[in-house]
Amino acid sequence: MTTVLVVGAHPDDPEIAMAMRMRWYALNGARVRVHCLTTGAVGPNSTSPRREEALAAGAILGVDEYTFSNIPDTRFVEHRGEINTELFSVFREARPDIVYTHFPDDQHLDHNITAQEVTTVALREANNLTYFRSPYSRNFEPTNVFVGTHELLDSKEAALKCFASQRQLDMQVFRKLAEVGYRQHVHHRVVERFPPGWTCAELFRTVRQIEFARPAH
Repeated sequence: MTTVLVVGAHPDDPEIAMAMRMRWYALNGARVRVHCLTTGAVGPNSTSPRREEALAAGAILGVDEYTFSNIPDTRFVEHRGEINTELFSVFREARPDIVYTHFPDDQHLDHNITAQEVTTVALREANNLTYFRSPYSRNFEPTNVFVGTHELLDSKEAALKCFASQRQLDMQVFRKLAEVGYRQHVHHRVVERFPPGWTCAELFRTVRQIEFARPAH
């Protein structure tokens, strides 16, 4: 069984970037684990509804395990050593085949630090590493375009609706991005050859992919 580990800085980051992809993995027999470095709480004694919202979203997408570290939101700079230690623990427990995380060139500092630390650990602990695009990614040029169906997009919408505390999550915007965002990277002649109904996409950039030759028959 393929094990997929998605590491995000905050609850809702993985769902915004790749909910369709996560749902597809779950439907096709992969074990999907999501780990967020913060629950969204800003201090040790504060609470955030985003943890429960994330668990509800994960249930919709078929995530097998949704876990969290307790890094204070927006305080990743001061906690880089703790983040590194946490990530090594998560990787050695999950033993992932495929890892997804933020693209390093990101306007949000928590995203940037997450990408750097996950990259450091993943290149030692996993075969395959891929970056996903967030709304704050800069200079992102995809090497992998995952084209999904409207059923997968409906699952993404349902998952994002779980994050009621995040009022900026306008699904009309995210649906439109899924439907048109890839067109700046894929020539229209290629898009015209897409199968009917396959019109939504999420964008990724491959960092490393290791393939093993299978014996010839």
